[in-house]
Amino acid sequence: MNRFQDWKRHRPFAGGVLLVLGGAEILLTMKAPLPVLLRIGMQGLAGYLLPSVMLLCGLLILFNPSQRLFYSIIGVLCSLGSWVTSNIGGFVIGLLLGVTGSCMAFGWVPDQEPRRSRRQRRKDALADKAMTFPHRGEPA
Repeated sequence: MNRFQDWKRHRPFAGGVLLVLGGAEILLTMKAPLPVLLRIGMQGLAGYLLPSVMLLCGLLILFNPSQRLFYSIIGVLCSLGSWVTSNIGGFVIGLLLGVTGSCMAFGWVPDQEPRRSRRQRRKDALADKAMTFPHRGEPA
């Protein structure tokens, strides 16, 4: 297995990437030369600060996954704050990317066992039951 796949498996990769994409999308819509930009609320520093913090939190989630809970909470707060400060959260796309990525990073559990299907759990339970209560005439 190559090193990137191994690196990616030990961190909330999808959540961090979505948070980075959400922050980048909001920053790009702030700089877009569109004739109709929705400017709502506080402009200036806050309009650029929140998506920059989103981008930074996404990168920190990728490179420092042990602090993912703190970074994901800051990321979701900045994503929701971008609704007011940055073109309705980058025309809602950046807002949704940021919230989704933050929630995925928050819910990620390191080194979790793969889930077993209901059929496999039932099969294992029947095997355990058969081992603990042997039938008559069979050696224990």
